[in-house]
Amino acid sequence: MRTALVTGTSSGIGLHTAVGLAVAGFHVIATVRDPSRSDALLAAAHDAGVEVEVVALDVTDAARSAEVVQQAGAIDVLVNNAGRGSVATLEQLTDEDLPAQLDVNLIAVARLTRLVLPGMRERGAGRIVTVTSVGGAVGQPFADAYCAAKFAVEGLMQSLAPVVAPFGVQVSVVEPAAVASAFVENVERPAAGEGGPYGALLDAYLARTAGAFAAAQSPAEAAGTVIEAAITDAPRFRWQTSATAVAFAGRSLADLDGSRVLEVTRSWLV
Repeated sequence: MRTALVTGTSSGIGLHTAVGLAVAGFHVIATVRDPSRSDALLAAAHDAGVEVEVVALDVTDAARSAEVVQQAGAIDVLVNNAGRGSVATLEQLTDEDLPAQLDVNLIAVARLTRLVLPGMRERGAGRIVTVTSVGGAVGQPFADAYCAAKFAVEGLMQSLAPVVAPFGVQVSVVEPAAVASAFVENVERPAAGEGGPYGALLDAYLARTAGAFAAAQSPAEAAGTVIEAAITDAPRFRWQTSATAVAFAGRSLADLDGSRVLEVTRSWLV
């Protein structure tokens, strides 16, 4: 039986990806930072008639990451899903805020990928799928640290992809737009009244964001794209999870002078 390691599975895209890969016939190692929050995952797996192996992992813990990969044995698919959000513009960010975003959204992803690569390379097969965001293609107001980390991880994976492909290892990124999940609740943001000179702009941005998430894609639907990227016979590097994500990411990827993106994102602040 093939093995898939999926991070950040206590809710949202990660939960549905773990269950979906189990339904597809994988032995799924589903990592959660806090095992006491795995009830929803286990219930979803039970409802689907499958089992997943729940493993405690804080992806920023290097020693524990190495231990999990070693204990897993041969890993056929790695899904880097665990992530961390942040809402603040640069003047509101501290020197600690920036590496906190990079630790989860870039460094931890690079570490786990590096840990599974030797086995995949030696076996001549493997899939590495990293859930990034349309924020990895389009810089967005008040997402400075988050988008910086997501841009970085996309650059890492796009650089890695052609190097490992000759060894049978396929690398992909999946870019969701707004997804209804606990991710939004966990986003770090300035406390009420602490917007300072950016307060009115932040309020406008948050109002626009609330509207976007009111019509957000379901995490189950977004997970369907992650699963497809993991098991398809026709792998590709970049995937979007919805028509909204296609249109949004495409705006940046086809925007050679940057004006199209700024025209849109400036409108969010008025």
